Amino acid sequence: MIVCVCQRVSDRDIHRAVADGVTRFDELQQRTGVSTCCGRCEDCARETLDSALAACASHRVIPVLPARPVRFAAA
Repeated sequence: MIVCVCQRVSDRDIHRAVADGVTRFDELQQRTGVSTCCGRCEDCARETLDSALAACASHRVIPVLPARPVRFAAA
């Protein structure tokens, strides 16, 4: 789906930008140019960014600390 007609930015472009580390709307604008022309797509672009961030967060592995302290032998 095309989100920004002026800059030809799709929802896939936004998801790809998030996968590459974009976490804020201003970063997305710098990376893709979305919502930098007429601004009509800003709401859709923000919603798509939020959706992409949520999807990315659900796939991240959260490290789990050991239940007990681990002792290391002195060298």
